[in-house]
Order: sequence, then C-alpha cells, then structure tokens
Amino acid sequence: MTVSRRWAWFLVAFAVWSWVIWPTFLKNIWADPRSWHHGMTAFFGVHLVLTIVSLVLGTVIGVYGIRALISSH
Repeated sequence: MTVSRRWAWFLVAFAVWSWVIWPTFLKNIWADPRSWHHGMTAFFGVHLVLTIVSLVLGTVIGVYGIRALISSH
C-alpha cells in the first residue's frame, strides 16, 4: 500500500500528539483523589489501561508514518 507524504506526516503528527497528551493526562489522573483509596482504584486502573493502549497505538502509527516517509524518498 502506498501512503502519500501528507498522510505519512499526519501519522507522525498523531504519534507525537499521543506522546504529548497521554502522559500529561495520566499525571493529572494520578493526582486526582479518586485514583487512590488504600491503593489503586478502578478509576485509576481504567485510565492507566487507556493511556498504555493509546501510547502503544500512537507508537505503531508513528512507526508506520516514519516508514512511509523514508520509503517515499
């Protein structure tokens, strides 16, 4: 499959966006009083899983974007 340079840059930008937004989001959830009550709460656990999945997907999408940029030269 061929990806245009425009789409490749979009994929890379999506990855960067994911790596900027999700760690900040998790830091804010960590500080939320609902996250801890004699240990981790389900509220924090769900948001932790969301963050991990989003970072993994962002990374995979970014790798595809970078590979598309490299192959388009």
